[in-house]
Amino acid sequence: MTELDWHRREDLSIDQHVALRTAAARLTDEFSALYGAETIERFLHSSYDQFATGSTIPNFLPLLAERFARQRLSALARVEGHHDDGKPVVLFLCVHNAGRSQIALGFFQQLAGDRAVAWSGGSEPGIEVDPAAVAAMAERGIDISAEYPKPWTDEVVRAADVVVTMGCGDACPIFPGTRYENWDLDDPAGLDVVGVRPIRDEIERRVRVLLGELEVAVSNG
Repeated sequence: MTELDWHRREDLSIDQHVALRTAAARLTDEFSALYGAETIERFLHSSYDQFATGSTIPNFLPLLAERFARQRLSALARVEGHHDDGKPVVLFLCVHNAGRSQIALGFFQQLAGDRAVAWSGGSEPGIEVDPAAVAAMAERGIDISAEYPKPWTDEVVRAADVVVTMGCGDACPIFPGTRYENWDLDDPAGLDVVGVRPIRDEIERRVRVLLGELEVAVSNG
């Protein structure tokens, strides 16, 4: 995606144009040794479009697009063998990426630290992370309020060593050679914090088991 292509987009405000150019520059600094500017801008452009439909926070879209493009480019680098730090990669998938998968991601990142990589996604991403899930995780000292529902993409799934599915059924992607686990868990959508707590605790238990199987040391606390 060239600078001229960005300029021609009539759906973008001046502020969004500036924010996306700035995001493209940051991503280029990070990934220029692996990918050309056109590839990087194409990922940023398509990531922006993933969130543009139905979003109620247009001014926040360039930041979401940058974060998602960074994740996708990192995944692509792993798939293509450009980056191999030996860390296991786990992808948590549910339907809306607003509850179960976000809780699992929060626990995984808290417990594994920088010793493993985790991402999350949804087959039909929602608009925001479930407030009750955010509150339930805050009770455990884990802040997931800055997370956001996002779709899964081919490169992200292919980069994962383990894909954990939670209720997305046939909509979840299947790639040969990837380890899959299905966690049969209640959907926290529509529940209050009291109702989310048992789901949260069961997810923590399963995340701890998974980390043990991956031989990832768990942080204390």
